[in-house]
Amino acid sequence: MSKPLEGVRVVELARVLAGPWAGQLLADLGADVIKIENPDGGDETRHWGPPFIKGANGEDLSAAYFHSANRGKRSAALDLKNAEHLSALKKLISTADVVIENYKVGGLKKFGLDYESLSKANPNLVYCSITGFGQTGPYAHRAGYDFIIQGMSGFMSITGEPDGQPMKAGVAITDILTGLYAVSAINAALVKSLKHNKGSHIDIALMEVMAASLANQNMNYLATGIAPARLGNAHPNIAPYQVIPVKDGHIILAVGNDGQFARLCEILNTQELAQNPLFTTNQKRVENRDALTISLTAATTEWARGALIEACENHAVPVGAINTIEDMFNDPHVKARELQIATSLGVPGVRSPFLIDGQMTSNIDTAPALGADTQSILSGLAHGWPARN
Repeated sequence: MSKPLEGVRVVELARVLAGPWAGQLLADLGADVIKIENPDGGDETRHWGPPFIKGANGEDLSAAYFHSANRGKRSAALDLKNAEHLSALKKLISTADVVIENYKVGGLKKFGLDYESLSKANPNLVYCSITGFGQTGPYAHRAGYDFIIQGMSGFMSITGEPDGQPMKAGVAITDILTGLYAVSAINAALVKSLKHNKGSHIDIALMEVMAASLANQNMNYLATGIAPARLGNAHPNIAPYQVIPVKDGHIILAVGNDGQFARLCEILNTQELAQNPLFTTNQKRVENRDALTISLTAATTEWARGALIEACENHAVPVGAINTIEDMFNDPHVKARELQIATSLGVPGVRSPFLIDGQMTSNIDTAPALGADTQSILSGLAHGWPARN
């Protein structure tokens, strides 16, 4: 099966997660993604372990972290301070459709690798700059770190228990979302390049991505002037939409309307709750959330987890288990959808979560060794790669 971005060449001048995540998604969609790394150690995440991935003969294949974001790429080890390497890189970019970079603002200009310089030789170039705070503004000079952005954006102020510490997400959510937004903007800019024969400079900032992603919580504030607070696992606008205890653990209830609530009450044999004036509408349930939780908990703790989940599923009440990552990978539905994959060297991985025409698009080439493709890329340039694919 041909992939949507086959024939598109991407030069990735990015490290750690946001930029590489974008590059991996583009590779999964068929692009030829060439990762440019410093010969002295390469991407920092190659060393962010344990755990580390070992090859069939025990050789070091870099940290598991690196493999999470660099599947399906080629690696060229080039030193930007080396005139020969820099010249080769500029020639490579003249053949490219996309550049992804996450250097500090202005950091590439001294090498002639900024958008203004490169677009003169390649006017159709889509150039995506990923930074912490964007290309302008009083914080533009600051480095961006996922954890810090989670705090500054307001995300941590609404995450965690009301009487506990503000909490970050359990994964670098800012970087992941930034990679996704970057791919969306890159693909839109590629369409522009094809239709209008003109490139683009994309300015994407971690701070703005995380702030914009607060969705309904942003609007809750803008509508009221009151900053939302931490609610633990409760939802600010819906109830009961939360973690609830059962006899042998916890489950998630995601009751989104009055009909679902009435059916939940039937299951729990607490029909009086559905008729109680405190709980008859979602608005009232949100306003009386604490009393509702006490009443529901008294009933749910009489149930075993599996039995209550089955009963809710049988009566169209949204419910879910709280899995470990091991549980998730062993879930029969996850197995049936073949989310876990093995790459070309047998390294385990997770496919991109989209199918196109029913087919998996994920590239199964193992994340490259540092500089594994330097010579073949330089040789291709020397033998006259086309100006653009």
